[in-house]
Amino acid sequence: MTTKDFITRLRHAADKPLVFLNAEGDRIHPGYHLTEVKAAKFDTVDCGTQTNSWNETIIQLWVPENERSEEFMSAGKFLSIYEKVTKMIDIDPTAEVRFEYGDENFFPSNYHVESILEDRGNVRVELRPPQTTCKARDRREAGASCCC
Repeated sequence: MTTKDFITRLRHAADKPLVFLNAEGDRIHPGYHLTEVKAAKFDTVDCGTQTNSWNETIIQLWVPENERSEEFMSAGKFLSIYEKVTKMIDIDPTAEVRFEYGDENFFPSNYHVESILEDRGNVRVELRPPQTTCKARDRREAGASCCC
């Protein structure tokens, strides 16, 4: 999901609690903090010697062990923090948004957004762990030549 799409979805539900969960239904604990927003640029060379370049917006979440709250951050508070950041650094609105997090239910990683579901009570963001792949093989399977 692009950063712009994610932020647009939150704007429609700014007054609702923002709940992050995985496919098994495990939630990031209430009281999480948005601790960092990263505008990341990747320049890579894959095993087929092709260069690749892309941007990501990586949002780090953290739950303090000693200050656990029973309330989730509202989408509006999340947006307020995000808007402050955009005045300080350039965020690519077309970049994929990822969430960096780890605890006893989420291995530490940069998660993809699988879906956003809004109901009367909250906004639920389902996170999906990343998977490794071979870009050269993926190109070959799509019909391009490969030199792995």
